[in-house]
Amino acid sequence: MKKSKPKNSIVANDYVEFLNHIKSRIRDAQITASRIMNRGLVGLYWSIGKDIVEKQENLGWGKAVVERLSRDLKKDFSSTGYSPQNLWLMRQVYLEYRNDPILQQLVGELPWGQNLTILQKIKHREARIYYLKATKEMGWSRSVLLHQIKAKAYERQKLNPKQHNFQKALPVHLAEQADKAMKDVYMLDFLGVAKPVLEREIENRMVIAIKDVLLELGYGFAFLGNQYRIKANKKEYFIDLLFYHRRLKCLVAVELKAVAFQPEFAGKMNFYLNLLDTYVKEKDANPSIGIILCADRDKFEVEFALRGIDKPVGVAEYQLTTKLPKSLAGKIPDAKKLEQEIRRELKE
Repeated sequence: MKKSKPKNSIVANDYVEFLNHIKSRIRDAQITASRIMNRGLVGLYWSIGKDIVEKQENLGWGKAVVERLSRDLKKDFSSTGYSPQNLWLMRQVYLEYRNDPILQQLVGELPWGQNLTILQKIKHREARIYYLKATKEMGWSRSVLLHQIKAKAYERQKLNPKQHNFQKALPVHLAEQADKAMKDVYMLDFLGVAKPVLEREIENRMVIAIKDVLLELGYGFAFLGNQYRIKANKKEYFIDLLFYHRRLKCLVAVELKAVAFQPEFAGKMNFYLNLLDTYVKEKDANPSIGIILCADRDKFEVEFALRGIDKPVGVAEYQLTTKLPKSLAGKIPDAKKLEQEIRRELKE
């Protein structure tokens, strides 16, 4: 006969579930509190910057007020947030954004450090909007944000023309979102590849560094696997990398090519997408999308290769390094030297 458990006994599995539930609630509360505190701090800094500007404009106060205010505030508040430098930055943030309601709202949703990075590194309004939104959506830390700026994420996402057939292969609302989710060039310099390697080596390094890969791909990508197997008609087919995009609600197949784009790549991707939509895609998911990542491409060939392709396919380049190869070091002048040389010749 089975013994009944004492009423006051704690079952291990039940307790672990209970503990994890409590931990989850604590973390959620900490995140919420952090966001509220951040909004309050940025709002405070904004109001201080506003007050400084208004006193200077209305009462004619000069620069000395900032130094004096810093000294007096630090008597009661030990925080380094009231240093002269930070007070000047509060003033600058207010002056830069006071006539732009969109930027004001975005600034209030980010930590102060990320705001300052964007303010100091980015001057173009549309680029600022991009980085402010991306930092919020993807939770970029200050170091990650700085890396994205150095890698020219805005230019690669927004300015460079992308090559795909999304407008013809997808409904209008999905085509627009898919275009936003794709870049013209992907920076994979974090993989540490310094010389030509096989496609499988790049793929393996991407899997190892999948967190960095997801940051580079952008918001919404979830990794499902590499060499993803599809079994159909007694045969097996393998997709290099497979992702699910939460915002687009679709599978995204990525094929890596260590060579320049060739027209037949588009046909093979079209074939893979047909397999995914038939054998893998959930019924309520949107059509699968393919991205072919090549070491190089002829845009004319890409344009004509995508004509007549039924499935949504995009073609982009990847770069494994931002450094100049040693073979070219010293042979190509840097921008400053080139500018000096041009100015010298013009004077002569």
